[in-house]
Amino acid sequence: MAGMATHLITGAGSGIGAAVARRLHERGDDLVLLARDAGRARELVRAYPGSRTLVGDLGTPDRLSWAFSHQTLPERVDSLLHIAGVVDLGRIADLTPRTWLAQLNVNLVSPAELTRLLLPQLRVSRGAVIFVNSGAGLNAHAEWGAYAASKHGLKALADALRHEEKEHGVRVTSVYPGRTASPMQEKVHRQEGKEYDPSRWIDPESVATAILTALDLPRDADIHDLTVRPGR
Repeated sequence: MAGMATHLITGAGSGIGAAVARRLHERGDDLVLLARDAGRARELVRAYPGSRTLVGDLGTPDRLSWAFSHQTLPERVDSLLHIAGVVDLGRIADLTPRTWLAQLNVNLVSPAELTRLLLPQLRVSRGAVIFVNSGAGLNAHAEWGAYAASKHGLKALADALRHEEKEHGVRVTSVYPGRTASPMQEKVHRQEGKEYDPSRWIDPESVATAILTALDLPRDADIHDLTVRPGR
């Protein structure tokens, strides 16, 4: 996807999303960054001069189409990068519907809705949809039930989309990073009551490299699933 491509990115504010946005920005690609509110949008434009923003809250997927109807959607989208995510640990015995729904909305339903709203552009460009999943999308451990369920669902979304959009030339990749040094990881450690040492985990830059590899792959090949694990 060399040249002036346009990428719509969620989660560009921190962690893996920020690493991907910076790399694409530095190489001169056009960025459209999803922000949950106008204040966040201003911060993102300051961080990535020349980028555009779309304001929409991933916590309320049923409001996204309404929010976008009052804004200008990009005419061209070469890739849709779903990188935003939330995590809230807890045992099934303790998790309330509110905690379930908060994670399902941001991690699964909003990516489905964003994809639906941008598919016309992605079909025209024969673009790519990349879902940043998680090791928890493949295995669920104690206290990770709700988050893992949202990420298992995200794998199902990606797999179904890949079959459905093949005829339109849309490529779909799921990336499954292991624990990555990021604000989200810091929160997880707090919830686990463990000390956080970022040097033990994957650098977001390494995950960004994996994502860009999938994005830039020549058209004769597709990467469907890409698992990235700590090398230490």
